[in-house]
Amino acid sequence: MTDVDLEYARVRAVLDRPTLRLMSRPTSAVVLAVFRTVFDRDVQYVPAERMHLQVEEHVTRLQATGARVPAGDTQPDEPSGTRANGRALCREWVTAQWLVRSNSPDGDEQYSLTSHALEALSLVDALSSDRALISESRLAMIVDAVHRWAARAEPDPDVQIRRLDAQIAELQAERDRLASGDEPAAVDDERMRDGYTNITDLIRQLPSDFKRVEEAVATMHRQIVEDFRNEVRPIGDILDDYLARTDTLMQATPEGRAFEGAFELLRDDALLLRLREDITTILAHPFAESLSGTERRAFRNTVAILRQGIEDVLAQRRLLTGTLRDQIVAHDVVRDRELDAVLRSVNRRLATLMDAGGARDRVPLELLPPVAEVGTLRERLFDPDAEAVPPPIEEPDDNVFDDLDVESLRRHGGPLLAELRAVLASGTAGTSAAAFHALPADQRRPVELFGLAHLLTGRPDFETADTTVPHVTVRPDGTTVTFTMPTADLLGVRPAADTSADETTADDTTQEAR
Repeated sequence: MTDVDLEYARVRAVLDRPTLRLMSRPTSAVVLAVFRTVFDRDVQYVPAERMHLQVEEHVTRLQATGARVPAGDTQPDEPSGTRANGRALCREWVTAQWLVRSNSPDGDEQYSLTSHALEALSLVDALSSDRALISESRLAMIVDAVHRWAARAEPDPDVQIRRLDAQIAELQAERDRLASGDEPAAVDDERMRDGYTNITDLIRQLPSDFKRVEEAVATMHRQIVEDFRNEVRPIGDILDDYLARTDTLMQATPEGRAFEGAFELLRDDALLLRLREDITTILAHPFAESLSGTERRAFRNTVAILRQGIEDVLAQRRLLTGTLRDQIVAHDVVRDRELDAVLRSVNRRLATLMDAGGARDRVPLELLPPVAEVGTLRERLFDPDAEAVPPPIEEPDDNVFDDLDVESLRRHGGPLLAELRAVLASGTAGTSAAAFHALPADQRRPVELFGLAHLLTGRPDFETADTTVPHVTVRPDGTTVTFTMPTADLLGVRPAADTSADETTADDTTQEAR
């Protein structure tokens, strides 16, 4: 093959990638707009039902504005205003490797963007922003990175010492300048914005990079499980091989090796804390006042993006390790061979039927096997106690209740208002509490306090009292219990309400006599 043939094959392979297929479709603008709206920078997973509804709403709205939208399951003879089918569109995008449908920890189905879709969104964001391709901050970032890695690659210890001495001298000179009272070197807003743009370009690529590592682990997951199912070697060799592959799981792919290096760096809590503080310092610069709220929030969430990406990859790796463990524990070579033999015999029988039968021949095939008629044993055996005659019903005794008299009923009844009113009107006590304690023990029941409060209603000193005094009561069984309530001055002027209370007392006395 010539050079142009090789180059053509390479370009065709790149153009066939899902990222460029997403960018080159006539409906790419609608699909990418829906992805950016549904999957915000802070949203990585969307429940399936919500995703279907949002896709229908957004596609229908864009269709009403005249945009060319994907057809989904819409039939050609349907009118152009037909509502889009969100479920069909999501299923089509999963097939195109732009969406991933998985199960959440709660067991519900959810969607997430693939690395190809994230890469396309990152490319759109990069092309839509106004920035200079060559700038001071970008060149300085390249020079600093080359200088740092050149220092690490230097094998001569003397050269490394000279490099470190030069850095120490430069830093010491800057420290002495600041310690002497000089002002720090000010950076104008334009240069800070340029550096901020370069940093956000790198941050924008992080989700697709983490998703690419996650997809590489998932691909290895499927490949290992498939190889395990097709394995015909002895079980001892299987265990040794797959345990060894589990130990070197992340070293088998370029993405895995890159992630291992990044993971060693990002699991340093001190480094992440310093990164968070540096982000806060950048946002405190005056140039950040021109940033929108969305840009500030996205830049501040850089550490959260790193942590979430690491957690997603580690979760996929834990899933692979758990699947391998379950396959190793539950794998039965004999049973798999028996199942394979049965399936092969079924295929041979189907081939025989196809060769012997015609195009219109029918083969009776039951969807469900016939119900097996299996006899059942008797579940309930003879119980002598169940056949016994119940005991005869005893005649009720009519003399179980003691005779009740009027006095016992009064002891357990309501308050004795006549006696309470008499002791309050006698004038022998200065306060209502003293009058209450002057009553006999059988007339100082707890219920009498309700009657006392009823008779004292309308007295200002009783209703607006700030203090309470104890009232010792005696229950019908002889036990005492103390309650606290306000008291009234009986030597003062009686309120006008007592007149109607006297009439009520007469009625109560008459009723009690009856």
